[in-house]
Amino acid sequence: MSKRVRLSLILIVFSLLLAGLWYALRPTAATAPAAPQQGYTKALNQARNGQPGAARVLYQQLARSDLAPERRAALYAQLHNYPSPQALKLASADLHSDEAQVRHAAIDAVIGLVPESQRSVLLGPLLEDEDQAIRFHAARGLLGLPVDELGLYFAHLDKVVNAYIADLQGHTDDATAQLELARLYLHDAAYPQAEQALTRYRTLAPDDLEAIAVQVELLERQGKSDPARALLAEQLLAHPQSALLQQQLGLWLMAHDEDEYALLALARAVELAPDNNDYRYVLATNLHDLQQIEAAQKQLEEILRRDPANRRARVLLIQYWKETGQLQNVQILLAELEQQNADDPSLQQGL
Repeated sequence: MSKRVRLSLILIVFSLLLAGLWYALRPTAATAPAAPQQGYTKALNQARNGQPGAARVLYQQLARSDLAPERRAALYAQLHNYPSPQALKLASADLHSDEAQVRHAAIDAVIGLVPESQRSVLLGPLLEDEDQAIRFHAARGLLGLPVDELGLYFAHLDKVVNAYIADLQGHTDDATAQLELARLYLHDAAYPQAEQALTRYRTLAPDDLEAIAVQVELLERQGKSDPARALLAEQLLAHPQSALLQQQLGLWLMAHDEDEYALLALARAVELAPDNNDYRYVLATNLHDLQQIEAAQKQLEEILRRDPANRRARVLLIQYWKETGQLQNVQILLAELEQQNADDPSLQQGL
């Protein structure tokens, strides 16, 4: 082999080595961050709209470790419609998250997922948390539970509630704090103090009607039913288009066995606030209690038309359809529920 040929071969080999080295070291194309973004957005939309596979993609996103706290919190806000052991496992783990926003969202998720009788097991330990805001949030989730369900956490809850009251007392110029303070005093049967907090609230927020429900309950607790009804009548004269007041009147009338008048008020509340599914749900349950089954079913159907993800309305409508023997409708609703969340406890229990 001549010297020129050997030199040519060496140059060729060297060129190939350089080409291989360049290929190996070339900058790779930046990975587009669209996939995680699309995964989160898709899961959130599916969950909000009750689409097939909603629970699965919701759980997948909550299992990620790279979600921003606000996105994780937004997903937890949907979790109550998709209960399962996996859902509870995810929420329970995030009760101890490093992010306060996530912890608060997880507490709300647990409240939505777990019956009151089981809630203290998960939220009770948080009554001794280092974060005061977490302690107060856990206390709100446990208020109203019977002593036997609180068990060992009864004393802890009492201590935290007292601390919460002391904290709110220092915010005399905060309307929200005063309304919350009134509710806590009402819970403790401290009626004069509750009245004082409500008075401060009305001074700070004179146009807000949120306090009326608390005021009515305060009067009822003291056996003052006539003043409670007079208060509702007075407020309705001043605010005839208030759905909130119509709802409160309907609930008061139901509590006093004036059922037919109550339905008129509850129906008016729904008419004034047609997008309020809580008002419509209450109307449906009261219609059912008065044996107006078909009307109750229609109200629940309307909830599901507006909000297909609303599990509470779906499960109740299934029960109502069963009562009337309309099994085809039952099967349709069950099939949709299974598509949304195959691990739903209602399916496992053979609803």
